[in-house]
Amino acid sequence: MTRTTEPTQTPLRKARTAGASAGRKNLQQLIQLRWIAVVGQLLTIEVTHYSLRLALPLQAMLAIVACMVVFNLVSLLRWRVRRRVHEVELFIALLVDVAALTAQLYLSGGISNPFVFLYLLQIAVGAMLLRGGYLWSIVLAASACVVLLAEHSRPLPLAPNLQEGWSSPYVVGLLVCFALNAILVVIFITRINQNLRRQDARLATARQRAAEEEHIVRMGLLASGAAHELGTPLATMAVILGDWKRVPALSADTTLQEDIAEMEAQVKRCKSIVSGILLSAGETRGESSVQTTVRQFLDTLVKDWRTTRSVNQFVYDNHILHDSPMVADTTLEQMVFNVLDNARDASPHWVQLHAERDVDTLRIVVSDRGPGFAPELLAHIGTPYQSTKGRPGGGLGLFLSMNVARTLGGSVVARNRPEGGAEVTITLSLSAITLQDANQEDHGL
Repeated sequence: MTRTTEPTQTPLRKARTAGASAGRKNLQQLIQLRWIAVVGQLLTIEVTHYSLRLALPLQAMLAIVACMVVFNLVSLLRWRVRRRVHEVELFIALLVDVAALTAQLYLSGGISNPFVFLYLLQIAVGAMLLRGGYLWSIVLAASACVVLLAEHSRPLPLAPNLQEGWSSPYVVGLLVCFALNAILVVIFITRINQNLRRQDARLATARQRAAEEEHIVRMGLLASGAAHELGTPLATMAVILGDWKRVPALSADTTLQEDIAEMEAQVKRCKSIVSGILLSAGETRGESSVQTTVRQFLDTLVKDWRTTRSVNQFVYDNHILHDSPMVADTTLEQMVFNVLDNARDASPHWVQLHAERDVDTLRIVVSDRGPGFAPELLAHIGTPYQSTKGRPGGGLGLFLSMNVARTLGGSVVARNRPEGGAEVTITLSLSAITLQDANQEDHGL
């Protein structure tokens, strides 16, 4: 039998995913901005040529607009390909926009065109999307285009009569250009900034996950080392107790024999705990893994927990109708034990475990009637050392349970119940813990 697990995303992979998502969203913003530029240029050409009766090279200007449309369609196809958008792609897209604006201004008066200040919009967008050399390249390219337009352009019969106020088409053009710059800068810079903030938030989450996993590794090494050190004295004690049982002077004393038997049971339990620590640290895991079924695993888990813990009333609801073979080990069992122990500590008089299956998902819900989680703790649930018990090292049980669930493609979610008490839901992917069909294994699947 083989065990199938769903690969979990590493923090590095999640960081790359966050960067790829932000890059695609920024490319989408450029595409939308370019569509606005296309519509704006068509409206400007229509007003200038037909309303103001100013002669414009319509064929050349419309050809530039058509090229922008084609380039934007290509960019849209690139955006639909769900791959990482690199910074150089955004840089090239902005260069194309600067070139198209320069060509339109060259055909319509150059630097005397009031829409020459749209270069500032391109630079502002570049400042949000690009870094280092790419950004300064956009600044130099836009500046060079303005310098060239000052010397080389086709004249536009539009006099800059600033003293005429609203009666001057040039003044109206300046006001329209200013309004466009202001509105588009606010809209698109805000969107791009939101994309960057979401990316930073994802990166921060990935870094926190990496720190938590490093913390788990350190605790695992510490626990593993302690378990190895305890193994030898426990084995020695077991041998000594065995010898004592065979000593004639002691075997005749019934009371001593009962004490020795109790000591052997306690030593055996300590050895079991040590073995569980080693299993949780990833050592000799395969030897302790057992084949069972989902329903049988839960029944045995609940039986073992009730045997070793005391609670006034324990409600167990197993609603799994379609059973499946699975591999159970100490880590999976200890994860549920941690949640049950927390519920018992908060509510010694009543604890409930409800289990159900939803297609390929196993859902285990542990409820209690205690005081519930404080709002500040609920906001940071699963963070190490966040506990209501007020003792050093508290809060590690739920923290470890959450990380075990993540490795099995699941999650642990906590909330306060409306009727009082707390509820912790463990969700596990059955494909990560169940066994493949025998037919599949026979074929090497």
